[in-house]
Amino acid sequence: MGKITFYENRNFQGRSHECSADCPDLYSHFNRCNSIRVHNGPWMLYERPNYMGNQYFLKKGEYPDYHNWMGYSDAIRSCRKIPEHNGSFKLKIYESGDLGGHMKDFTEDCPQLRDNFRFHNIQSCNVLDGHWIFYEEPHYRGRQYYLRPGEYRRYTDWGARNPTVGSFKRVNSV
Repeated sequence: MGKITFYENRNFQGRSHECSADCPDLYSHFNRCNSIRVHNGPWMLYERPNYMGNQYFLKKGEYPDYHNWMGYSDAIRSCRKIPEHNGSFKLKIYESGDLGGHMKDFTEDCPQLRDNFRFHNIQSCNVLDGHWIFYEEPHYRGRQYYLRPGEYRRYTDWGARNPTVGSFKRVNSV
């Protein structure tokens, strides 16, 4: 069971709203979001309704200001609870769209993709097992993208504006 509380003001002040499930539109509950408490589970937050826009991965903890979750603004308009996964992880990345070109398998986190794969532009991927977060920059920095099991035939399928992937990590349920 996941639980997250959103606060309009910094340091857990002002109007708040609690969620325990996916919510495609949070706008009716608060106008802005400046602090968050994640009580349990990993969550993905989105700046726009219906799981669109910039994405932010948060795990259990306190985030007294939107800068603490690497936010670009105080806009959070939807959230998704990442389901528990205690099994194995497997990801295939491809240099071309439609799962084409050179391919590499991964089962572990990758802090710097260029060290493990000669291309830093990933045009497509296939998440075979587990849940993953892609980051635009090495060492888990920059824009974030949540990937569930399934095929992503183009980088736009995971919400990216360009195919640059600098690092990625598995989402553990802990």
